[in-house]
Amino acid sequence: MLKRVITFQDFLSGSPAEDYLFQEEAYDRQIERASAMLQKADYVLIGAGAGLSTAAGAQYGGRFFEENFGEFQEKYGRGPYMQDMYSAGFYPYPDEESFWGYWSKQALLAGIDADHTPLHRTLLEMLQGKKIFVLSTNADKQFEKAGLSEEKIFCTQGDYFHIQCVKGCHPKTYDGVELFRQMDRERKDCKIPSELVPKCPVCGGAMNMNLRVDRHFVEDEAWHAAEERFGEFLSEMLADKTSNVVLLELGVGFNTPTIIRFPFEKLAKEHENISLIRLNLKEAIVPESLGDRAVGINADIKKSIEDMRKV
Repeated sequence: MLKRVITFQDFLSGSPAEDYLFQEEAYDRQIERASAMLQKADYVLIGAGAGLSTAAGAQYGGRFFEENFGEFQEKYGRGPYMQDMYSAGFYPYPDEESFWGYWSKQALLAGIDADHTPLHRTLLEMLQGKKIFVLSTNADKQFEKAGLSEEKIFCTQGDYFHIQCVKGCHPKTYDGVELFRQMDRERKDCKIPSELVPKCPVCGGAMNMNLRVDRHFVEDEAWHAAEERFGEFLSEMLADKTSNVVLLELGVGFNTPTIIRFPFEKLAKEHENISLIRLNLKEAIVPESLGDRAVGINADIKKSIEDMRKV
């Protein structure tokens, strides 16, 4: 009889816990409990959200945005869009030359040339000897840059390194790194030359970043291979009922909770050998029903990881 592999769709959950609470125990005690859980763990499934990249040093708005995108603010105004890289990505650019003038720079700064890996390396060093896998909604590839094999990473929402047909007319993505660098060199007045605007090689239409922003997001061959590896890891982890499993959730909020936050809660609720560690600056509420198997630390993620490593 063939062993059934749990799929990503099986894993996803749209149901939040009904008994959230902020734990009242002292920070030092929470660090001790979380550290003990990780030391005993055989498997660690890491759920990485935007808060992890922020804690690691990624910058998106404020002075960083003004210094790097000041020309865009001058051209398009300082309204609700031109405040940070997330919001600016949704600006209604008037043409493709302007669209790629902006996005080529964001791709370079937020992903391709970004190096916020010291915290990621600290985390990986702390988990040496464990069976680990990373499920991430981040697009910056920091775990891979920190030295973790891509075979142990599933980035569900795409990345800053690839482009796709804007309509998703075929299931393939294309490496955009060198194109983005050329766009960056030749940008003038926030626009790139028309000859650099990419066109879909199949339908001839416009192209877009390979980021999950609408129903046209392309899940290519590499995406499905990573999805399959995640399913195999999850199936092995859940089949070993005698193992100690830790779900280590880092900086996951309520923007897309169905991908990591809610599924983690569901897994911990259904399996007595699974514990949940939730690190979040402001939203580390955990289900009360998990009792001692849950630690929710409302603090700076970088400091929490460094403190856990010292215990």
